[in-house]
Order: sequence, then C-alpha cells, then structure tokens
Amino acid sequence: MPSKPAGTLYRGREGMWSWVAHRITGVGIFFFLLVHVLDTALVRVSPHAYNEVIGTYKNPIVGLLEVGLVAAILFHAFNGIRLILVDFWAKGPRYQRQLMIGVGVLWVVLFVPFVIRHLTHVFGG
Repeated sequence: MPSKPAGTLYRGREGMWSWVAHRITGVGIFFFLLVHVLDTALVRVSPHAYNEVIGTYKNPIVGLLEVGLVAAILFHAFNGIRLILVDFWAKGPRYQRQLMIGVGVLWVVLFVPFVIRHLTHVFGG
C-alpha cells in the first residue's frame, strides 16, 4: 500500500472547526438579519401588526434564541479578526492555534457576563 506524502492529510484541527463554525454562524446571522429587516419593514405597512409581531418576541424562548444570536455574533466577529490575521499577517499561519485560543478566551470573557445579565432579565430575576 503506497504511503501518503507527509503534510498532505488534513487532520481537522482548530482550522477546520473554526471554518465550519464561521460558516454556520454566518448563515445564522444572515437569517436573523433577514427576519429583522422584514419585521422592521412591517412598521411602515401596519404599526398595529408590527406591535403584535414584536409582542410575540417577548417570551423566554426568544430570550434563549437571543443568547444564541449573541454567541454567534461574538464568535463570528472574533474569528473573522483571526482569519484576517492568518491571511494578512506573515506570522499568522504559525500562530493559528494561539489565535484560536484567543478567540475562545475573548468569547467566554464577553459571553458569560452577557448570558448572566440577559437571562436575569428574560426570566424576571
């Protein structure tokens, strides 16, 4: 059986998973923005209908979806900066793992306080 040349087998490390997560969060954010534009445009058509739609958003399920949205936005933003550094900084590819750890640390530092505060409001604390 012939052996594969060294360095050609992609091992699915942090680069692959960040690529997958970046695409998933990007699509999720896109669909949120689409719904947001549509429901905001409703105010021009019928302010009463707009108020009804906005009223349906005031429930715990939407509050939890907002947590997911913020998680996606934070990851997508920080990972986008990481991608810019990897692509345009000569040493970026060498530090890909450290940059990914930095994305994770920044994400946790900003996301955890948000979750605590937001869920306190959502569940009436």
